[in-house]
Amino acid sequence: MNEETLLACSTFPDIETARGIARQLVTENFAACANLIPAVESIYRWQNKIENANETLVFFKTTPARYTAFQEKLKSLHPYDVPEIICLRVADGLPEYLRWVSAGCSPG
Repeated sequence: MNEETLLACSTFPDIETARGIARQLVTENFAACANLIPAVESIYRWQNKIENANETLVFFKTTPARYTAFQEKLKSLHPYDVPEIICLRVADGLPEYLRWVSAGCSPG
């Protein structure tokens, strides 16, 4: 397979924020697609306290060529001081879909 795809994940404080940022990243070709999963519960340590928060999880599909720019753009738009931005390499997938992701992340 010659089309490399990345799955990047980030959480947001609410669906409206997630939707707006996801739309901007897709519109500007930083990601080909964003899947919003509302109403996830996160339990985490922040400033030495255990916190609970209802958040929206977003899965973004992007490419290695666009990832650095994607990460910087997402960080600049994100409301959190330290946003969750993690990335996984997609080991396999439908070749046509992977080509579609690659085309969707091409600037211009």
